[in-house]
Amino acid sequence: MAYDKFNVLTTTAVPLPIENVDTDQIIPARFLKATERKGFGDNLFRDWRYNSDDTPKKDFVLNNPVFSGKILVGGKNFGSGSSREHAAWAVYDHGFRCVVSSFFADIFRNNCLNIGVLPVQISPEFLDKIFKAIEADPKAEFKVDLPEQVFTIVSTGEVETFGINEYKKGNMLNGYDDIDYLLNLKEDIKTFAGARPF
Repeated sequence: MAYDKFNVLTTTAVPLPIENVDTDQIIPARFLKATERKGFGDNLFRDWRYNSDDTPKKDFVLNNPVFSGKILVGGKNFGSGSSREHAAWAVYDHGFRCVVSSFFADIFRNNCLNIGVLPVQISPEFLDKIFKAIEADPKAEFKVDLPEQVFTIVSTGEVETFGINEYKKGNMLNGYDDIDYLLNLKEDIKTFAGARPF
């Protein structure tokens, strides 16, 4: 299915300065029964967000109304652990369109790219600057420019470039997943196939 096109995103951010956040923390295994990519956002970081009686934990950042935005800023080694794509679904379904970290687990990174969440890997030093900017002002804005592959701390003007696979970049700019990409080439494929001898 197609996803929102990603071009330039300017928004506030939610800080989660915790290292080695694994996919079981992002979406606990007991919530993996559904097969559609909907409803997972309610259980994003479920065990960190809620007590056993389902009341919100006041000290967890997603329950703090001071923080909002479409960027989730995580610590080093974000998305480690099992390969469940539901973790990326939960991030997307909650409303995040970009996750920032100084290091991502490869499978989680690819799962994000497949569904329209941009994983931006930056240096530890720049990540620390982002956390400090949010600490100084929870409403601080950040600009993610996918065409130019640049992340900007708007309040200071500091920037850092980030890498991305060119194929995945094209898909995100167009709002495609892998199937959408192939469907977009349908006529070219027909033309190519028609010109081939049987």
